[in-house]
Amino acid sequence: MHKQIAVDLAKSVYQVAESVRAGQVSQRRRLNREAFRRYIQEQAEPVEWVMEACGTAHYWGRVTQALGHRVTLLHARYVKPYRRRNKTDRNDCDAILEAARCQGIHPVSVKSHAQQ
Repeated sequence: MHKQIAVDLAKSVYQVAESVRAGQVSQRRRLNREAFRRYIQEQAEPVEWVMEACGTAHYWGRVTQALGHRVTLLHARYVKPYRRRNKTDRNDCDAILEAARCQGIHPVSVKSHAQQ
């Protein structure tokens, strides 16, 4: 299986969860914007980035696609049912990974700068 990285985007600190095996998180991180940009560039092989669709997600989707990565944006209403426990950045990342595994959920296309 390929590596998936779920990102819960926020104003200043992003929560990241890496998964190599379905249903298991191998690593978690909390990164500021600049550290997140470096983290994207440090990925040696193309990975799948999974995020909830929002304006910021489209921006980061374009950044990661430009580096050869695959981006999956999921509508928030599809992610919410997969969240267990309280709404926290960590739980949101887990829900994003879980929702990405569901075959019936259709991702949102990454919008170009002009479309936004």
